[in-house]
Amino acid sequence: MAQVLGIIDIIWRGKKIPVEKGAKLKLGGIKNNPVTYGRRVSRAQEFMASEISATTHLERGKSYSDIYDEGEGELQCICDTGHTFVFPEAFLTDIPEMTGGEGGKMDLKWSAGLYEEIMA
Repeated sequence: MAQVLGIIDIIWRGKKIPVEKGAKLKLGGIKNNPVTYGRRVSRAQEFMASEISATTHLERGKSYSDIYDEGEGELQCICDTGHTFVFPEAFLTDIPEMTGGEGGKMDLKWSAGLYEEIMA
């Protein structure tokens, strides 16, 4: 029986960020857009950014600035299937809110360009 994706671990700028179940990874690349003319359809290509989202918690003693700042950095998504996706120039797109009563829950969203896929 084959193993399928179950866990995504996040390493942001060399620091592992513990994340809740449900992290999402949308790999970017060339997308084909349909272009219709007359009774024909062709395609026009467009580059789409990669999108990564995960939820973490702000723990006692952990600095908010360890998680968020406006700069770029390396993001690694390590999957339990043996895939690792490395985004050398990722950046957080939203300033994360902290939710009280839910452990300081923070939704993190990154955008990135090209990635490198590493198979274990």
